Amino acid sequence: MDEEQALTGGNASGPVVRVDRTVRKPWTPASPFVHAFMRHVRANGGDAPQTYGVDEGGRQSVEYIDGPLAIEAPVLTREALRRVGAMVRAIHDASEGFTPPVGARWDTAIPAPGADLVCHNDLAPWNLVLGERWVFIDWDAAAPSTRLWDLAYAAQTFTLGSVGTPPDAAAADLRAFVDGYGADADLRQRLPLALEERAAAMLALLTAAHTAGRERWSSMFRDGHGSHWTAVVDYVGANRMYWRQSLNTP
Repeated sequence: MDEEQALTGGNASGPVVRVDRTVRKPWTPASPFVHAFMRHVRANGGDAPQTYGVDEGGRQSVEYIDGPLAIEAPVLTREALRRVGAMVRAIHDASEGFTPPVGARWDTAIPAPGADLVCHNDLAPWNLVLGERWVFIDWDAAAPSTRLWDLAYAAQTFTLGSVGTPPDAAAADLRAFVDGYGADADLRQRLPLALEERAAAMLALLTAAHTAGRERWSSMFRDGHGSHWTAVVDYVGANRMYWRQSLNTP
């Protein structure tokens, strides 16, 4: 067997290693359905790492995508934000035709307010590789959700995650992302409130896990994620007028 190289990340999915051009991580009851979903997205106009099933150690084997993560790269330009928004749209459009098998299992930490389509549920800078091809990785939290809920999280993490950014500048970034997605008038109207609600759901998860001592979320809360998401909820809620004006001005 080729030498294993430990990879950073895997906050909620357990140890992750690289073996040659593959990534290996724990196989879970949800993995067969997540892999089926990833294959469907790839076959229908979106992109995701290729899946290779179970390795000889009983772990998932998926394609290794080379390149830096967006969270470690220079701040994305608005042109790049439009590109990422379009990537999210392509994934959502590809997901429309996916019908989960009867008895499908999913492993997502935050329940969605609907189940219109299966979504990645963690389309964020820490899961976007900026290599020769830009690809979202870490699909383990995929589960039924809605376009609005998934888009709200993606748009917030890519454009409203730095609470020190002047709201008018952040609003312009948000507009670029949502323009790239090609959101219609109804989605733009509902998005400002959804941004706050989705960030609040993330904070609630971390807070409840910390109170109950439930790992790995409890350690993440102590390591700074709790204070970060508290600040994000305040920032996103306090500046909702900027987001609404930017998104709904022709």
